[in-house]
Amino acid sequence: MATGGADDKPCTPEELLNIITCQSGICMLPTDAYNEVFPNIYIGEESIAKNRTGLKKLGVTHLLNAAQGKTNFHVNINFEMFKRVDISYYGIEAMDQMNFQLTPFFDKSAEFIQKGIDSGGKVMVNCKVGGSRSATLVLAYLMIKHHLTIQDATRLVRSKREICPNDGFLQQLCDLNEKMNKTGHFDHKPEEISKTEENV
Repeated sequence: MATGGADDKPCTPEELLNIITCQSGICMLPTDAYNEVFPNIYIGEESIAKNRTGLKKLGVTHLLNAAQGKTNFHVNINFEMFKRVDISYYGIEAMDQMNFQLTPFFDKSAEFIQKGIDSGGKVMVNCKVGGSRSATLVLAYLMIKHHLTIQDATRLVRSKREICPNDGFLQQLCDLNEKMNKTGHFDHKPEEISKTEENV
């Protein structure tokens, strides 16, 4: 499935939407509360993020809440709730809006996810529905830490779960893709990632 390197043309939100919607033009809401989209990395929605018992049964050791906050558009959980069950927590007060800048959180989120994986744990990345904010951070992680182009990362995650980042988030991912392409970041893909892609 891998393209073997970054695509020559700069990506666009429209291109990524074609991958996400299988060219139907219609984004599907996730059908499951959570899905494993990469080895030991899950994307989930509010109900699983609030279910400490369920998270422990899954073996989750790290929880990244991409929708921290107290409004109806956020998931109202915090560090103290998970400290007592030994789950590391990181929250981002992001809005699922086209003009919200998630880019400043890409690197720190990727480090948090990688720390969980390196410790032998499992990571749940959640937002309200588990399709936009959380998916965007996981896509950025795959680009940053595993050298996948945004096109390949999107194909991989979409094969495991219905996702639909808003157009603003997709543009931010395209901008990151272009920046990494210019620095040769995608020329150094770890061997294990190629094997993972082949199994999709």
